[in-house]
Formats: sequence, C-alpha cells, structure tokens
Amino acid sequence: MNNLKQRGFTLVEIAIVLVIVGLLIGGVLKGQEMITNAKLKRIESDNAGIAAAMFSYQDRYLQLPGDDIGAADRFTIYGGNAFADGDGSGVIDGIWNVTPTTDILAAATVETNLFFAHLRASGLVAGLAVDDTKPSNAYGGIIGVQDGALLIAGTVTIFGGIDGPVARIIEGRLDDGAPDTGRIQSETSPGPMTPGTASTDGAFGYVDSGRYDMAFRI
Repeated sequence: MNNLKQRGFTLVEIAIVLVIVGLLIGGVLKGQEMITNAKLKRIESDNAGIAAAMFSYQDRYLQLPGDDIGAADRFTIYGGNAFADGDGSGVIDGIWNVTPTTDILAAATVETNLFFAHLRASGLVAGLAVDDTKPSNAYGGIIGVQDGALLIAGTVTIFGGIDGPVARIIEGRLDDGAPDTGRIQSETSPGPMTPGTASTDGAFGYVDSGRYDMAFRI
C-alpha cells in the first residue's frame, strides 16, 4: 500500500478562499442595500405622484378626486350613475384602508375609495375608471388617502406596512425623525390613523422588527 500523506491548505489558499467569501458577502449586502434604496425611492416617488395627480385634478375640475360631486356626469364611463359622485364638501371622507367595492357603479362607496377611481377616470392615474381598489406600495401594503391622520391636518396619503428600518430612514430623510410630530407621522401597522390623536409610537420611536403605517401630509 502506498503511504499517502494528507495535504492541508496553505496560507495563500486560505487567504484566497476568505477573499472570495468576503466578496460574495459584500455583493449580497450591496445588493440588499440597492433593493432597499430602490424601494425607498419608489415610496417617495409614489407619494409625490399621488400629490401631483390630486392637485392636477383639482386644478382641472375645481373638485377633489373622491369628493367630486360632478364625476358621474363628467366622465361618460359613469353614465350619470350617482354612485360615482362624492358629496362636494371639500373634504375626502372615510378611512384610508376601508375595503373597496371593486366596482363603484354597483354599490355606494366612500370617498377615500372613490379617490383613485376618479383619478383613473381622468387619466391622471392608470387603471379602470370603475375600479376603486387602492395601489400597493413597495412593501406590499396598500396606499390610501384620507382627511387628517394622527396630528396631521388636511389631506394625507398613508402607506401601510412599511418595515421599521425603512420607516426610520424615511422619517429621518424627509421629516423630524419622530413618529408623532411633523408632516410625516406613523403608527404600528395596522393603525386606526384617527385624526387629532397623537401616535402611540411617539414615545418609543421606530423598532426594527416593527411594521408601520406612515402618513404623509400632501
């Protein structure tokens, strides 16, 4: 029998393996960072796009989308169906995450759902004009609109189910870093977003393991 000697790795070989492993780990981490940054930019751009669409609609028709009392007659696809109208009060009534009807001509629906249907009917947002479902954000939660949320007055957009670390970055980049003050405020998801009520998360800040509904003042 041949007397075989076991050969170990040299220091050079070990160093090469460690370099390769380091490059692989660095690539994965860099990839995750790029994905996170892409999602952050999408949230910011979605929020800006909704605000721009709302103001464009208001400039064009002198009504708020969702609250528009003349939508049924203005858009031929609605055929005068009163279910397509808001009440013209100047306020978008309803809760941001109320369940949609999916067909606004089949049953009465609240103005927070009509909001996106009216924007679709006007061509300012892509989609079917009778569809009152809400778009999804980069983290899979819905995007809704309502009048007032927490201590924010006026019309707000709300992005549901945002991861804690991302919520902290958004808050720090665009506002004051606290979930209970400023133009961006948050509650643990799912949150009621009751107008005039301070966020219950204000004393604790954002937790990495948490998910948050984030309200942005338009």
